[in-house]
Amino acid sequence: MDETTCLVVGGGPAGMILGLLLARAGVDVTVLEKHKDFLRDFRGDTVHPTTLDLLDELGLGAEFAKLPARKLDQVALPTTGGLQTLASLKHLPGKHKYIAMVPQWDLLDLLARAADQEPSFHLRMNTEATDLVWSNGKVTGVSYRTTDGGSGEIRADLTVACDGRASVLRAAAGLPSRSWPTPMDVWWFRVPRTDIDPVGAIPIVTARRAAVFLDRGDYWQCATLIAKGTDEAARRGPVEEIMGAMSDSVPWLKDRVDALTSWDEVKLLDVQLDRLTTWYTDGLLCIGDAAHAMSPVGGVGINLAVQDAVAAARILAAPLIAGSVSTRDLARVQRRRSLPTAVTQGIQRFLHARAIQPALAGTVDIAGSARAPLPIRVIRRIPVVRSIPPFLVARGIRPEHAPGFARRAPK
Repeated sequence: MDETTCLVVGGGPAGMILGLLLARAGVDVTVLEKHKDFLRDFRGDTVHPTTLDLLDELGLGAEFAKLPARKLDQVALPTTGGLQTLASLKHLPGKHKYIAMVPQWDLLDLLARAADQEPSFHLRMNTEATDLVWSNGKVTGVSYRTTDGGSGEIRADLTVACDGRASVLRAAAGLPSRSWPTPMDVWWFRVPRTDIDPVGAIPIVTARRAAVFLDRGDYWQCATLIAKGTDEAARRGPVEEIMGAMSDSVPWLKDRVDALTSWDEVKLLDVQLDRLTTWYTDGLLCIGDAAHAMSPVGGVGINLAVQDAVAAARILAAPLIAGSVSTRDLARVQRRRSLPTAVTQGIQRFLHARAIQPALAGTVDIAGSARAPLPIRVIRRIPVVRSIPPFLVARGIRPEHAPGFARRAPK
């Protein structure tokens, strides 16, 4: 049986950021990651301006800049009259006026290297948390198993669940939650990109299909919407239909109508939208998707999870060092992060009903029209109004900054 002060379960962006920040405060922290490495395709690859600011504050901005990145600074709608700019990030406040598209494993490797420089940081790969350990009604750690068949327990003053929307620890704690129905699931896949293609993020809405194409340089990372629960039936048909349904209305995709050759290339995201009513119990805190599963609309889930981690580190570092962390401290984290979570999910629910549902019903065909829909044209003509969506997506509500104990000068 091992012991640590803070046990972080899940080596995604929230878990690694939390581990790094707490270690820089001098907290003995252990991060468990169930895989042997961070290499998983179609994990969220968006790094928002607030996270880029955070990396600068941590002294990691220069190292991050060396990673293979694509800068997304505009969203354009294809119509028969040509591309029409829907939103631009070029006028955002702050240094970073774009969303960086970077393979998530590169970001996680960077964070792991930085954390490894802290003597109180420990990363255990191939180690999966399987259940909570309780003592007198308090969570005192987790039981785990390793990929080589080993098992054991790790005791901790505080366990933080960063293990995603399918969180084992969240389920084991039985924390109450509220969920909302979602109209869609998402297919993720890649399509080759040419130098003469548009740049940025390209939402494509036709009468037969709705998708978002994200510019990754030599390929498009594509998210195609499907009606909730229809994946299994759809896979009985030809996979080529996916691209065919869009290339009919989008001329620059016609040479890639056969880009998909197997359903194995198409990964399913089961879209969920929920939120714990209480993010904690004595000895356990949930953050990120473990506390609030987000819709992929806006691609903001990772950014919110990172912001949760920063707030948690700032609030909990001192009581963890003092050995006095309590449910009052955990409640402070939830209070700090509840507003941005609730507002963001409210916006997503609105867009599900007013934009996603009509697109899935085939009642909107923007790509086959000469102009963007009237509401979009009105928004584009009012400077103050058109600046709001880019700000909410790129910077969000109540952004968090690195606490003083975690800041470092750039190397």
